[in-house]
Amino acid sequence: MRGFSIQHISAGVTAVIVGYSSAVVIVIDVAKRAGASDAMVVSWLLALGLGMGLTCIAFSWLTKVPVVTAWSTPGAAFLLTTIEQYSYSDALGAFIVCAFLSLITAQSRPLLKQISRIPPAISSALLAGILLPLCLAIFNDVNEFPYIVALFLSVYIAGSRFFPQKLMLVLLALSLIVTVFMHNQASNPSYSFLLAAPSPVWVTPTFSWSAAMGLGVPLFIITTLAQNLPGIAIHHINGYFPDHKPILSGIAVVQGILAPFGGFTFNLAAITAAVCMGNEVDKDKQQRYKAAIAAGIAYLIVGLCASVIVALFVSMPKVIIHLLAGLALLATLQGAFSKSMETQSHRAPALLTLLCTASGFSLLSLPSAVWGLGLGIGLLFVQTRKDKSA
Repeated sequence: MRGFSIQHISAGVTAVIVGYSSAVVIVIDVAKRAGASDAMVVSWLLALGLGMGLTCIAFSWLTKVPVVTAWSTPGAAFLLTTIEQYSYSDALGAFIVCAFLSLITAQSRPLLKQISRIPPAISSALLAGILLPLCLAIFNDVNEFPYIVALFLSVYIAGSRFFPQKLMLVLLALSLIVTVFMHNQASNPSYSFLLAAPSPVWVTPTFSWSAAMGLGVPLFIITTLAQNLPGIAIHHINGYFPDHKPILSGIAVVQGILAPFGGFTFNLAAITAAVCMGNEVDKDKQQRYKAAIAAGIAYLIVGLCASVIVALFVSMPKVIIHLLAGLALLATLQGAFSKSMETQSHRAPALLTLLCTASGFSLLSLPSAVWGLGLGIGLLFVQTRKDKSA
């Protein structure tokens, strides 16, 4: 860990906690609805932890850019509503179809170039729309837990003034302390199987046209547009411009390899990546990749200790999750808001993108982020055509 600061480590660990705690229950539910046994559910969590850990470490080290990967939370939400219609092996086959489509897309430099040409105002508004609900959640539990919310806000305000470089670490430590004192169903019997030692469980995938079209293709579209696009945007917003072709290609290959063990999706992270890219992580932006490597190491530990670690995340009170995630992302939200409104001619499309994305609806199996992006680009196109014809 030579050359790593406590800020790098705390940012990486916070990113993992934010990512896991906000969606691990959904992933467990998806696996159970797919027909996974208890051992298979643990295998899913093991595969996801190892896959995210290896890709974070490898690509961050090779590019010297903070590359944070994640599972697709919108994709998992989509699977919740559809995966029960297919057999377990067909679902695994659909995950491989999704990985294959992602690999093809990653190999298309023109497509990636078109994605990168999206105006910063629109991509910033997309990111702001994704972050806004998480930051608003800081105040979701004021009525039920007023003293806990007041405690976290007080520490955040004081820390912003007296120890900004160690603020995330302090909030992380405070989260663990408060969780211990709250004793929030630490031995929930619904997840008692997670206390077993994790081990990979191979199931041979099968392929069917219905699963490929009903699961694989929509999962690919959602992951590409709602996850990888914001992931590319967060790099550009923070001044990082790596070659995303080998990164996305490698992520797709890892998904294809780990799909039979339960690795349903891997993609660039946006929200958790933002935690590793702020000024509080390191004043030298060229050194912030170390926070992503720290996140990768934390992912590996979570994967190898999946049974115990996931039980902890499941038992963490929602009020703590809301506060930790929201406060960690406030600075990123502020930056995204500012950049989305910088160019006057782009403000209306950016605002439409932001509001639509933040609404959180889902239509035709596509999340609000996809619709927000489409509406924003559509309005920008109409305005541009209008200005040219004037």
